[in-house]
Amino acid sequence: MIYNNAQKEIANKIEGEPKISNWKDWRWQLKHAIRSLEKFEYLTGIKFSDDERRDLKKTFGKFPLSITPYYLSLIDKKNYKNDPIFKQAFGGIEELTTINSEHEDPLSEDKDSPVRGITHRYPDRVLFHVSNVCSMYCRFCTRKRKVGDVDFVPSKDELAEGINYIKNTPQVRDVLLSGGDPFMLSDDKIDWLLSEISQIPHVEIVRIGTRIPVVLPYRITDNLVSILKKYQPLWINTHFNHPNELTTSSKEAVAKLADGGFPLGNQSVLLADVNDCTRIMKSLLHKLVQNRIRPYYLYQCDLSEGLSHFRTPIGKGIEIMESLIGHTSGFARPTYVIDAPGGGGKIPVMPNYIISWSTNKVVLRNYEGVITTYKEPDSYEPKLCDRDCDNCNLDLNLNEKDETEAIGIEKLLSDSCDTISLVPENNERLQRRDDNE
Repeated sequence: MIYNNAQKEIANKIEGEPKISNWKDWRWQLKHAIRSLEKFEYLTGIKFSDDERRDLKKTFGKFPLSITPYYLSLIDKKNYKNDPIFKQAFGGIEELTTINSEHEDPLSEDKDSPVRGITHRYPDRVLFHVSNVCSMYCRFCTRKRKVGDVDFVPSKDELAEGINYIKNTPQVRDVLLSGGDPFMLSDDKIDWLLSEISQIPHVEIVRIGTRIPVVLPYRITDNLVSILKKYQPLWINTHFNHPNELTTSSKEAVAKLADGGFPLGNQSVLLADVNDCTRIMKSLLHKLVQNRIRPYYLYQCDLSEGLSHFRTPIGKGIEIMESLIGHTSGFARPTYVIDAPGGGGKIPVMPNYIISWSTNKVVLRNYEGVITTYKEPDSYEPKLCDRDCDNCNLDLNLNEKDETEAIGIEKLLSDSCDTISLVPENNERLQRRDDNE
């Protein structure tokens, strides 16, 4: 095994002797996670002033510190204040600044929770919180209210509540395991959980969202992969934010998953002074696809407590997307989204390529600024569809009926629905109508 000097130095200080043999043991990594300012200073040699130390202790009193030795070893100690690894792992007094638009639960996940552990926001899928525990406390986490609560690792009985909800909700075809980090559960509990979910007839796929390959890659063991392989189709989304996180160890971890047959995606968060640069983002995306990870989402930073210093204007995200569309492969581009405050879900935000349109033509521009037109068909009438979906008798008739009903804009577009408008609740104009009747 090959170790770099930073890893050897940290391991030797932890063990108290020249020894690094345990470095790739993920349990050893968790046991020796850096959870105090004093230990951070001791292992890195970075020293803070008395004022800085006082401010940091205030911050860690509210939002705890927890860094794996592995991720700590990636910090550039000579330029740590500008280092993207340091900024994601280590807090500052700015985290205690909360503005009016920031909230403890900005996405209203708790309000959309029919039973403990389940967030049911979209019609056909649920998010299943299977643990609050992560291997590292990321400073930009949208679930600061939950993550870091080391006292909450749900029992099988507690997880059974979520499993029973999924069993009793037949429209759920897609289950996303999240947390915390699902891979912080034991191999046996992961095996049991996936076994229970896989036996539900209407569940078609299971997804796992994890940052483990980034901050604790040694957790991706051969035994874990062998367990996961029993429950295909299983999709795994990682969370790399910066190209510096794609190290030899992280590449080995994702290679094990890719070789295991799991489609891999990546969700990044746009973070000020970390990855809000077109060159950095393109480098990250190219490294991801080189390692068989397809970019999935680029998130606008959420309105969680104490994250204002991480947030960029939406215009920065648009600028980054402009630098990608047409300039790199389509499968190397994520979808830039805002997870709407209040639980509205993910809203794609993209550059506008439609300049104008008429009855017969659409005027478009491409990434170079070339303006072109697309000719609409002179006559378009559905030739086969009778627009009576409930009583469809066409050759394309689906054997399985969709148990969900159209909502939102889909409902307005549907030929089988007579609804002509969507009216916000407590609309003053309609209330006046009622009052006049």
